Amino acid sequence: MILITGASSGIGEACARQFAARGRDLILVARRLDRLESLARELRDQHSVQVHCFELNVTDFKAVSELVASQPSLFTRVDTLINNAGLGKGLDPIQSGNPEDWDVMIDTNIKGLLYVTRVILPLMIQKKRGHLILMGSVAGRWTYPRGNVYSATKYAVKGLTESLRLDLLGTGIRVTEIAPGMVETGFSEVRLGDAEKAKAVYAGMTPLTANDIADAVVWAEGRPQHVNIQEIVIYPTDQASPSVVQRKAPKDAP
Repeated sequence: MILITGASSGIGEACARQFAARGRDLILVARRLDRLESLARELRDQHSVQVHCFELNVTDFKAVSELVASQPSLFTRVDTLINNAGLGKGLDPIQSGNPEDWDVMIDTNIKGLLYVTRVILPLMIQKKRGHLILMGSVAGRWTYPRGNVYSATKYAVKGLTESLRLDLLGTGIRVTEIAPGMVETGFSEVRLGDAEKAKAVYAGMTPLTANDIADAVVWAEGRPQHVNIQEIVIYPTDQASPSVVQRKAPKDAP
């Protein structure tokens, strides 16, 4: 069974769709339960898979612990955890940044990932089998102007991936980080708080899609048990680094 956090939209939703199409049962968690329930109904109807969905704020360790404890027979079935929940907030230099935005990113991108992993991982270790997939970013390898705290949280994801591989050696648990470049989802709108500004982020270039990232997740998860894909870095062809992007002039754009 696949457990996906942040599954109500974007990459999380795309992963749910692709795994369901392959006949995999799912547990989907996010803060928007209505969207999860709509997605779950669709996937059950189309693919005849089990889909369980729960409203969950991953930044609340008590809520995470209580949810898993309340459904022991369900969560012990989890063999793959996709730690997808994450976000960017603001795009300001440190000296004028909003500490509330920093807290949201740190709480979600780092602490939320840790909280869910901490609760699920012992269940995998008992079975001596499992796969942790962490959603990182190219911003966790190369910084860019005004990326500061968001980049720091994704550097943390990279560090946690490497630490987990060391801590889990000999347990049979696999650990993978997926590190995308520019993906056109709701990410930029959440970060910038403006739909038009978010649209401009991808103007004149062809970004990755949520399905492109889900393809990589499904491929890494589907390798034989003795094969661990440590990391996958994925850029769109039009992007060479977090801040270097090839864009067409408006008159040349399709």
